[in-house]
This record gives sequence, C-alpha cells and structure tokens, in this order.
Amino acid sequence: MAETLDSLKEIKSSATASAEVRKPKRDRQGRSYATGKRKDAVARVWIKPGKGNVTINDKSIDQYFARPVLKMIINQPFEVANRENEFDVICTVKGGGLSGQAGAIKHGIAKALNEYEPELRTVLKKAGFLTRDDRVVERKKFGRAKARRSYQFSKR
Repeated sequence: MAETLDSLKEIKSSATASAEVRKPKRDRQGRSYATGKRKDAVARVWIKPGKGNVTINDKSIDQYFARPVLKMIINQPFEVANRENEFDVICTVKGGGLSGQAGAIKHGIAKALNEYEPELRTVLKKAGFLTRDDRVVERKKFGRAKARRSYQFSKR
C-alpha cells in the first residue's frame, strides 16, 4: 500500500513539473516568430508590439489582399485574443492562392501570439487557430477528367 502511495506521489510531482508556466519566446528586438501553413501556402510571421500595421511581402494588407474577407481572416486571432491594433505584423508568404495565403498568415499569427503571450493559448486553441488545417487538393488520376470526375459517356 505504501509503495502505491509513493508511486502516486511521484506521478503527481512529475505531472505538476510538466505543467510549468510557459515562458514567452522573443528575440532581441522583442519579436516573436512562427510559421503558418494552409494548403500549399507557407507564411513566415513576426509580431512585435505596435499600432496594428500588417505588412505582407513588403506591401500593406490593403495592397496585398483586396477582398475584405481575406483581411477579416487575418485579423481573427487578434479579435479572439482582444489584442486588436496592439501588434505589428511582418510576414512573407509563398505558394498557393490568396485564400490559402490568408489562412497561412492567420495560422502563423496565432502561433506567434502564443509564443509572445503563452497565457493566450487556451483562447486561441479553443477557437481552433493553433491547429493546422491539413486539407489539400486531391491529385488528378489517369483515366479521369479531374480527381474523381469521369469523362462524359457517349453511347454512340
């Protein structure tokens, strides 16, 4: 009986040791970095305290993303964490289309916010922003018009 109590105490102590308070990860300039991915797009994202400026591939967010829906997608992590206009975002994004790039930037911003302020993890995780959406386009198969669509059948 005493042996089981000792083993339970060891398990509890190891569990509390693993549940340590996370420390923020910032570089010398006070920035946090993260990589976001969505479809074929990959975004490298740096966030730092600022006025809410978003720079994508050396362009402003208004120049890079013309559609308001894409701008809304990028700002979602800040809205959920109640940190609108508190951070400047500098990112480079490659690959995919505009929608995939916006999703990659959103994923990168959420991960960088988590690195900058680890206490925001529960809020961002609950909203699903820290999970990579791994859906990609299915490849085209031979003997098919597209991935699954057959060629049109002709009786004569």
